[in-house]
Amino acid sequence: MRSLQRKIEQEGRVLSEQVLKVDTFLNHQIDPVLMKEIGAEFARLFQNEGITKILTIESSGIAPAVMTGLELNVPVVFARKRKSLTLSADLYEAKVYSFTKQETNPIAVAKSFLTDQDRILILDDFLANGQAVQGLVEIAEQAGSSIAGVGIVIEKSFQDGAAILKEKGLRVESLARVKALQDGKVTFVEETAATST
Repeated sequence: MRSLQRKIEQEGRVLSEQVLKVDTFLNHQIDPVLMKEIGAEFARLFQNEGITKILTIESSGIAPAVMTGLELNVPVVFARKRKSLTLSADLYEAKVYSFTKQETNPIAVAKSFLTDQDRILILDDFLANGQAVQGLVEIAEQAGSSIAGVGIVIEKSFQDGAAILKEKGLRVESLARVKALQDGKVTFVEETAATST
């Protein structure tokens, strides 16, 4: 998705060979026009998959997931990272390690929101080592839901997350595939639209 790549080139900041900061448009401040385009692209890619729900994780996956849900006319469910008084029982749970935060967090979804009748599209902002997506896959599997595929806004293709998910038989569609983060610059794998991995 060329518009996303341009945005990454213009506003993304390379903090190291592992870390790309995109807080001006994706995971702190959100560019709603870009999110609308992202939602339309994910909807196009998965329009024939019979999706009944989109599953993501708080908080950076919510904006692209909501826009995709709007396009597909399906609900969006997000896994919570912190328990609250209103989210205390009858939960699907998994543990997720965050590379950027260097910590493991439990994630949870109320059992009432996912069933064995659901066909799930998993969406997330970044794919690096695949930990967040694997946690969401685990939750979908606990619910007995089928998984149509995984949509990723930005994939770090130099890390093994996509390969791990592909080995599990999952379809992965990444809108921007980063080949390298070097010398303050981002290099992309391809300059075309979304690529299935």
